[in-house]
Amino acid sequence: RWLFNQAVCTLYAFCGVLFGLCSLTSLTVLSTVCCLKVCYPAYGRCWDLRVTDPLSSPSGTHPHPSATGNKFSPCHAGVLLLCVWMYSLMFATAPLAEWGSYGPEPYGTACCISWKASSREATLYILALFIFCYLLPCLLILISYSLILWTVRVSRRAVRQH
Repeated sequence: RWLFNQAVCTLYAFCGVLFGLCSLTSLTVLSTVCCLKVCYPAYGRCWDLRVTDPLSSPSGTHPHPSATGNKFSPCHAGVLLLCVWMYSLMFATAPLAEWGSYGPEPYGTACCISWKASSREATLYILALFIFCYLLPCLLILISYSLILWTVRVSRRAVRQH
């Protein structure tokens, strides 16, 4: 049985949900960015880190086209990380705002989301959690890596033909 009070149970469950959602959401964002960089390099370049080449223009303000490469901007990475944490916080704090709830697991040794829906709102929270925090991320990861594999396969065939 749970050895601590309800406040500690809620904190324990909140942290577990928050960090679990951050982990899956980070993997989803990473796979999506990789897919964009590999499969759609022109689209991926709109997020590139711009490196200025003083030789390309007298003022040194315009980047040389070959200097931009396909790098990932630290600013863009920061924005994506902030989005990951905000998305995860939104779903992790919902039970604190009475949309769903946290409680002891069936064996009582740990705390997590109360899966036994006691109201319509709790059922909607569990459904939203399943769709937006499990199903959608898993589908995006699957699609992203499938597109990457397909792009590599097509690329490999093109290289063999030449």
